[in-house]
Amino acid sequence: MTSHNSASGVSDADKAAIAAQLGRMPRGLRAVAHRCPCGLPDVVETSPRLEDGSPFPTLYYLTCPRAASAIGTLEADGLMKEQTARLAEDPELAAGYRRAHEDYIAKRDAIEVLEGFPSAGGMPDRVKCLHVLVGHSLAAGPGVNPLGDEALAKLPEWWRKGPCVCAGTEATATADTDIDEDKDDDQ
Repeated sequence: MTSHNSASGVSDADKAAIAAQLGRMPRGLRAVAHRCPCGLPDVVETSPRLEDGSPFPTLYYLTCPRAASAIGTLEADGLMKEQTARLAEDPELAAGYRRAHEDYIAKRDAIEVLEGFPSAGGMPDRVKCLHVLVGHSLAAGPGVNPLGDEALAKLPEWWRKGPCVCAGTEATATADTDIDEDKDDDQ
């Protein structure tokens, strides 16, 4: 099943907001997977393959620069290392995280199977990217990804200052909200 260019259901205003959040046009955009309390998209669903056919295993891509910045702080504070250690010690947590991985793969495979590609974010054995796990938690809802839910609960209310961008512009509302796109291959 080919899944390229299927963002026809995404409004032009949402596309403009997402482009402003990312500082570029979104790649592989399929749908808005979650909306921030401010009303703008904060997670998008992407195609398992980009327009050029290259695999893109990150189904849920976090776009809000304020949320991404806050998640980056959690990563810098060592949350990923602590969560990975807990996976080895807590069989119940590990089982829940494996179910999250299976949910992620099933949803991605329903669009297009990426044979031999992992889910994302380090699932199911480690925590590699909290941005992916939080994106999954926001898109899937509470109770699906226990470590994404945990990270989400630790975040400040990033939307309290209002929208992170003005739709239709390429500038973010605050200078301290850049997304480090090259930081992780999954994001």
